[in-house]
This record gives sequence, structure tokens and C-alpha cells, in this order.
Amino acid sequence: MAPDNTLEKVKKLRELTGVGFKDCKIAIDENNGDVEKSIEFLRKKGIAKANKKMERTASDGLVCINENDNNFSIIEINTETDFVAKNKEFLKFAEEISEITLKNNGKMEDILVSKMENKKNVKDNLVDLISKIGEKITLRRSDYIGADKKKNFSYVHSSIQNNIGKIGVLLSLETTKNDNEINQFGKQLAMHIAATSPLGIDKENLDPKVLEKEKEIITEELKNSGKDTKIIDKIALGKLNKFISDNTLLNQEWIMEPKKKVRDVMKEIASKDKIKVSKFIRFKVGEGV
Repeated sequence: MAPDNTLEKVKKLRELTGVGFKDCKIAIDENNGDVEKSIEFLRKKGIAKANKKMERTASDGLVCINENDNNFSIIEINTETDFVAKNKEFLKFAEEISEITLKNNGKMEDILVSKMENKKNVKDNLVDLISKIGEKITLRRSDYIGADKKKNFSYVHSSIQNNIGKIGVLLSLETTKNDNEINQFGKQLAMHIAATSPLGIDKENLDPKVLEKEKEIITEELKNSGKDTKIIDKIALGKLNKFISDNTLLNQEWIMEPKKKVRDVMKEIASKDKIKVSKFIRFKVGEGV
């Protein structure tokens, strides 16, 4: 690996983990320049902790939400810099793409071939915009939630303008309750999801591979810390349960009242009615890129 490239990766690893230069250099060298594996390497050594700051955000851009009659769409459009993301021409393009996303139920293959106002399709307009602005622009991902006899909600964080920002959330609730209280709760829960970034609704929704990887990291970290082997499994189980609790929506502490879990608040609001989280979608610009 070229020295300049190595230095850039070390700098990136330091930003993501807060670990010193020397340890980051060792991690990068040991893992052939792979930043994700280097983070895992440092965590196993007990040098870096798992936290939200370790997300790689190598790109900028916008998340756009559109809605009509309880139907919602969401799309992430990536740019290289925040400067372009605030460009008026880019914003106009993003608004029109957002409308097209809703019309096509969030299906990317249909979005790309859809006609825009100038009668050219999205793919061709994207190429034209890249040539004009001089930055790489991509339509990264899209999704959709429809009516389906459910109550649907949305939330945009760090908004530049209405329904356009850096984090977007769509939420679908299955409920027999139909009043202002459920509408307020739905909006608050969408905000909660934006803030806490859960990986699933409950434990059974978590990817088993994610749990297995986390257990492996926790166990290795405990071994490297010199803990008695007789109690490592017990401590690891406790830490894994904490990880599950922190990363599943129903088990998270409610941001409006941290002494309560989300599931407890739902039961209180539901009373004799029913409230169930059917689905949520959370897009953060550049997350995982």
C-alpha cells in the first residue's frame, strides 16, 4: 500500500475510533488497509469501544421523503460534498426525484427509467447533472410504506427544507387506536428512531450474524482484559443482552422519558386498544458507505 494511502486510512481510523496514531497504524498494517477490520481489531484489543461514531460516512448528500394519503417514500441521493447538497439546482433535482420515488413505490429500477419534467429519464438527467456540477452523484437506496390499513409516519432530521435533510425515518404502526394521542406518539417514535438508530424492532428481528459477531468481539475483549476465564461467559452474556437492549426499538429507553422502555410507553398509550410496530425504515446520509 502506498504511504500516502496508508496515512489517509490511519487518519480515518483515528476519526472513527478516537484511538492514538501508533495503535491505528498497527491495526491498518495488520489488516491490509481494511478500515472495518481494523476497527474490529482495535475493539478486540480493548482499545476501542463500540459506538455510533464508528459509522463510516464517506459521502454526503440528502435524504428525501414524500407522502400522499398515508403512503410514504424515502430516497437517499449522495454527493461528494455538502456544498453540492445545498446547491439550488441539485435541490430542485432532488425534489423531483422524491416525487418520482413515491409514484414508483420506492422501486429503484422503475425510478431510474422514469421520465422527468424535461422528458428525459432519470438516468440521463443524472449524467447531465454530474457533468454540469462536476461531482459524482448517485441514487443510493430507496424504500416505501403504503397504507395497508396501518397508520404511517415520517420524520426528517437536520432538514434543509421540508421533507429533505440528513436523516429520514418512515414508520408504520398497526393500531386500533385513532386519536390525537396515537398521532403524537407516532411522530415522537419516528423522532426516537432517528436519534437512537435501532437495528431491529425486537430481538428476533436482529440479524443472528450481527449478534454472533458482537459476542465474539465482547469475548475477545474480556480475554484480553485479563478477566478470569470462569466468569467470562457470564459477563459476555450480560454485555450481549445490553447490546440487544440498546439496539432493539421496543427495548430502548424512551427518549422522552428515559426511565421507561419504548414497549412500556406503547402499552400505556394503547390501554385497551392495540399498538404494534409493523415496520420502520431509517436512512442516514452516507451511513455505512
